[in-house]
Amino acid sequence: MNPKRIAVAAAYFGYNAFVTRLPFYSLRSLYLSKVLGIRIGKGTAIHMGCFVTGRNISIGENTVINRRCHLDGRAGLEIGSNVSISPECYLVSLGHDPQSPGFDAVAKPVSIGDRAWLGARALVLPGVRLGEGCVVGAGSVVTKSAEPFAMVAGNPARKIGERSRDLRYVLEYFPPFDTDIAG
Repeated sequence: MNPKRIAVAAAYFGYNAFVTRLPFYSLRSLYLSKVLGIRIGKGTAIHMGCFVTGRNISIGENTVINRRCHLDGRAGLEIGSNVSISPECYLVSLGHDPQSPGFDAVAKPVSIGDRAWLGARALVLPGVRLGEGCVVGAGSVVTKSAEPFAMVAGNPARKIGERSRDLRYVLEYFPPFDTDIAG
C-alpha cells in the first residue's frame, strides 16, 4: 500500500479511535477541519463518538451532530445550517450494487438541507437529498429524496406529513462531556 494512503488512513483512525472520545468540541472540530480537511461552519457541534470517513464533507453553521453518528463523505456529504442530527444516525454515501456480479460500489453524494431534523437512528442511503426543513422519523431508512418541509418515516421512509415553513430557530447545543445536560 502506498505511504500517502497509509498516512490518510492513520489520520482517520486517529480521529475515530481517539479524538472523537475527547470531551472538547473545539479539539474535535480543529482535528476534523485542519487534519482531515472537513469544512465545518461556525457554531456547529459535533458530539462525542461520531465516526467519520471521507474528505468530501461540508457542514453548515449552527448544526448539531449528536453522539455516535456515522458520517460517510467518500462520495460526498453536504449538511446545511441549523440541522439537527439525533444520536446514532448513519449518513452513507457509498454502498454496493446487490445485483452486480462483481459487488460493484455505488457512490452517490448525500445532501441534507438547512433546518432538517433527523430522528435517532435514522439511516440515509447514497444519493438521497433531504430538502430544507425536512424531518426524518426515528429509525427510518431513507432510500429516496424528500422535498423541502416533508416529514418522512418508516422503512423505507415515506411522506407522512408537512412541517411548518415558519422556522426561525438557531441551534446551539453543546452539552458537556457525553451527556444531554445543556447548560
